Amino acid sequence: MNIAEQECGAVRLLKPEGPLTAKGADDLKARVDALLEGSLGRCVVDASAIPYADSRGLEVLGEANEQMARTGHPLKLCGVNETLRQVLELTGLAAQFEFFVDANSAVRSFL
Repeated sequence: MNIAEQECGAVRLLKPEGPLTAKGADDLKARVDALLEGSLGRCVVDASAIPYADSRGLEVLGEANEQMARTGHPLKLCGVNETLRQVLELTGLAAQFEFFVDANSAVRSFL
């Protein structure tokens, strides 16, 4: 899985491309872990290029959110398609996240 990373002031924007399944999910988890070591704990995942997620992908999103929440800044998601949003809602994970239409609004929410 290709994961683009962009620094937007004090916020890191991660944009994974492709399905969030086993290997790709672990790649995303490693990136979030690295962000926690070298940032202020402000992270947005742009999910606009994630068509779907399997159970491991959902688990990683939940774990990443828990880690980020310990910094006082929970993980924020933007660009989530209807399929991914429905899966998050059905599994009860949706309530853990803040959702934004686009990356700009998600990044600005930290201000």
